[in-house]
Amino acid sequence: MNSVYRREGMSLRQAALVAGFAYLFNPVSYAEFSIYPKLIIPGDIEQTSQNIVAHGGLFVAAILCYLISVIGDVVIAWALYILLAPVNRSVSLLTAWFQLVYAAIALFAMSNLVVVYRLLNTPEYLTAFGVGPLHAQVMLQLHAFRYDWAIGLVLFGIHLVLLGFLIYRSGYIPKILGILLVINGLGWGIDSLGPYLFPKANLGFTFITFFGEVFFMLWLLIRGWKIQEPTADPLS
Repeated sequence: MNSVYRREGMSLRQAALVAGFAYLFNPVSYAEFSIYPKLIIPGDIEQTSQNIVAHGGLFVAAILCYLISVIGDVVIAWALYILLAPVNRSVSLLTAWFQLVYAAIALFAMSNLVVVYRLLNTPEYLTAFGVGPLHAQVMLQLHAFRYDWAIGLVLFGIHLVLLGFLIYRSGYIPKILGILLVINGLGWGIDSLGPYLFPKANLGFTFITFFGEVFFMLWLLIRGWKIQEPTADPLS
């Protein structure tokens, strides 16, 4: 088993640390909870458009944060595949693919923000559309970003459920982290689909489930370097 990982160029300890630092430096929460709410005013597209025009650099920073987070997701998917392949190589690969597909959808969703920036910062579009139709187009793109992102988060939730299952079965990562990640994944699914399936329900409670990823990140950074290399081949 050890020879397999030497050929691949990364040990389980290294994979754990790579995933931990990729989680740590992922800036998506900064874009989601700091920049985006400052600029995007729900129900007020005129003020939103003015905010984006007046703070174009901040809006671009949000786009870059989303882009960096997508790149980080690819790195995390790769590292976690290596980390959990000894548990079950096939399920670990499936888990990675769900995260990669989520990253692809997130990248596609982010393209809507690029269109919004170009619409509001290119004078020719204002001349061609007029203020009202231009603002309607901006609102459409912002809503498309959120709809696409929500679809991606459903797949990300499935990724977390599978990840939690692998961790629970691993024997070298605490089972409680696996349980927390399964709950975390279900939380993302409820939070993303809730507004469409249960539009009147108060789903604010799902926020508490998201801390599973934080605990997992801390464990990877603090204890990941102590993981012992397995002595048996991964199951296929």
